[in-house]
Amino acid sequence: MNAEDKAMKSPASTKTMPFHKYKPFRPLSLPDRTWPDREITEAPRWCSVDLRDGNQALVEPMTPAEKLKMWNLLVDIGFKEIEVGFPAASQTDFDFVRLIIDENRIPEDVTIQVLCQARKDLIERTCEAVSGAGKVIFHLYNSTSALQRKVVFKMDKAGIVKLATDATALVKEHTRGLVESGTSVTLEYSPESYTGTEVDFAVEICDAVMKVWQPTVEDKVILNLPSTVEMGTPNLYADQLEYFIRHLPERDKAVISLHTHNDRGTGIAASEMGLMAGAERIEGTLFGNGERTGNCDVITMAMNLFSQGVDPKLYLMNMPEIVAVSEECTKIPVHVRQPYAGELVFTAFSGSHQDAIRKGMEFVGKDGDEWEVPYLPIDPADVGSSYRTTVRVNSQSGKGGVAFILEHYFGVKLPRALLLEFSPIVQQQTEQTSGELKPDEIWHAFLTEFVEVEGPYRLVDYDIRATGDEQTCRAHIQVGDNKMDVAGEGAGPIEAFVAGLVETLNEPLNVVEYEEYALGEGKEAQAICIVAITDDKDNRFYGVGLSQSTVTAAFKAIIAAINRKWR
Repeated sequence: MNAEDKAMKSPASTKTMPFHKYKPFRPLSLPDRTWPDREITEAPRWCSVDLRDGNQALVEPMTPAEKLKMWNLLVDIGFKEIEVGFPAASQTDFDFVRLIIDENRIPEDVTIQVLCQARKDLIERTCEAVSGAGKVIFHLYNSTSALQRKVVFKMDKAGIVKLATDATALVKEHTRGLVESGTSVTLEYSPESYTGTEVDFAVEICDAVMKVWQPTVEDKVILNLPSTVEMGTPNLYADQLEYFIRHLPERDKAVISLHTHNDRGTGIAASEMGLMAGAERIEGTLFGNGERTGNCDVITMAMNLFSQGVDPKLYLMNMPEIVAVSEECTKIPVHVRQPYAGELVFTAFSGSHQDAIRKGMEFVGKDGDEWEVPYLPIDPADVGSSYRTTVRVNSQSGKGGVAFILEHYFGVKLPRALLLEFSPIVQQQTEQTSGELKPDEIWHAFLTEFVEVEGPYRLVDYDIRATGDEQTCRAHIQVGDNKMDVAGEGAGPIEAFVAGLVETLNEPLNVVEYEEYALGEGKEAQAICIVAITDDKDNRFYGVGLSQSTVTAAFKAIIAAINRKWR
């Protein structure tokens, strides 16, 4: 036995990872949970944090011009709440906040949100930054998790509560001047690392903050419950939220907001389940940009609602522009498989998928406005794409993909037998190139194989004249360096032309299949003619003709079929 055979017979790897270092997340006991039976029937309040949370996570933070470009995009998409920065901690953020206020760039229905730590000088600086704004959310936070209390703050629960309530009192005191000058101020409080906080303690500290701030049913506080680090499965987060909402005193005076991260890859699922558990507001970023693995991807979550027939309250129909601006401002490319936005997300290379999409498109066209197309959860046109781009052809594709490309790019619908003949030709080319064939390359292959067919014959010209009930066709056919005269009679021009060919060629020529239709509309429209002829052994040969004249198209198709027979 040689070394290669021994290697093949050796056992699979037995290497293991150091999983013993980690302890599982302990679920909350909530046997009477109700959230799994709920449906999301309306969009949440959205808050974009691209300009703050998203920006701080960039290798190259946005320039002022890029921040303004992102701001304009967020407003155009339809965000009504936008976190614009941490103005007390950054002169760039401070200047940007002043810019959009002083230049009156904030629409009346848009609220800006600013982040601030619980320090008097920072609160004063933040109030200076937002002076003159119509509506402001003052976002205050401190970490409440058991781990951070032990490792970072070295405080007990009472100390953490005092930290939060003292900070709230400071915010209330120093924003009083803003309120008196006409600015509407809402407090947002985040017990950061909520997922690592004992849920009863989260209720306790949020209740304490509310008692200091004294919200009303008409002027609510925002309680933002972040999964700052994803620690468990999304259903456990939903359990935590349902428990919190059940036990929060004066629940009607609070808006429950979520700010999920994507450490376990389930940030969107956690946000969706959180809405089912009773949350009303979602913070996130375009395409999930954010610290570590990112924030909740607001675009994907909004489009998920859209795909279920729910108005997402965001306008995302120009997805290519949204992608372009995001990539320009963040320097992060949007992945080709990014849901709803990536270059390939509506693309099918598989033959069976292509065939199902083609049939689905025909079904939708016949049966009304409801979208029901296999493999396409939404109409690509609804995000600025095109259903034509859904099907692309490589070596994994079949006849369905070829048919889709010819029909939706060029208006050509082939008979099944012709399609079965052409598809292997396309597949052979894809295997030779080891890649994808573009629509123009498929069209060129079709022209070469069935239209502009190399062979002994070429139609030069013809003349049709009526003689009584019949028509006479006189045509000139180029054969090598010579011209051949063809003359025949028949009930119509095609029959007359075929009769002349039979007599001149002195062999049988039977047209057994004939199809003709227009390609396009108007004066420049062409006719396509597809014919099949048989020889004396019933072998079938297809030919295709294209011309603005239907007669010329038919004659060219017959000559192409004869050339294919001789070839």
